[in-house]
Amino acid sequence: MTIKEAIRERHSVRQYQDTPIKTEAKERLEALVKECNEESGLNIQLICDDPDCFNTFLAHYGRFRNAKNYIALVGKKSIEKLDEKCGYYGQKLVLEAQMLGLNTCWVAGTYGKGKCKADIKAGEKIVCVISLGYGVNAGNPHKSKSEEKLCDVSPENRPDWFKEGLEAAMLAPTAINQQKFTVSLEGEEPVITAKNGPLTQLDLGIVKYNFEAASGHKCR
Repeated sequence: MTIKEAIRERHSVRQYQDTPIKTEAKERLEALVKECNEESGLNIQLICDDPDCFNTFLAHYGRFRNAKNYIALVGKKSIEKLDEKCGYYGQKLVLEAQMLGLNTCWVAGTYGKGKCKADIKAGEKIVCVISLGYGVNAGNPHKSKSEEKLCDVSPENRPDWFKEGLEAAMLAPTAINQQKFTVSLEGEEPVITAKNGPLTQLDLGIVKYNFEAASGHKCR
């Protein structure tokens, strides 16, 4: 599976098979977590076989089942654009998980923060978690706003690489599917900005990673 295929095929999944993550997949994710932390300065952690984190009323209300594995997105409160960084590197891990045959779900509120086994040091905070495992199903595509509402570049002025990036951005998961972002083009540089709303900076990082992974062009 290519990264572009992973972007198209990845959907939110909250119900998982009661099956441990395969050793090879776990080792690959742990290696990528280390790479992401070294590059970003974050303290992302892969935690497996912990059913307590999702053993809460909100998690049951959110219809999670057999959610025992998750990625905890943790970082120093002093890191500039912490939420955006967590979204960016979290999505990198999400797509790697997809390519490894795993399913995922971004979780900002419906988990037990007090029960999470992530090691949160002084001065750090947990931004959110990503549940992962072998899904009961592959999930369903989310509805998307039109290109005109998400991009201010006219179709005739979009290079092919920009079109691929825009498509990937539109497929990115966002909180309550709000898609509060705008994709622009300044010269040869793609620019993605977030509007006001809950978790929009986290969403911004997710959208930026999707755009860059599909287009091969760095965003501002």
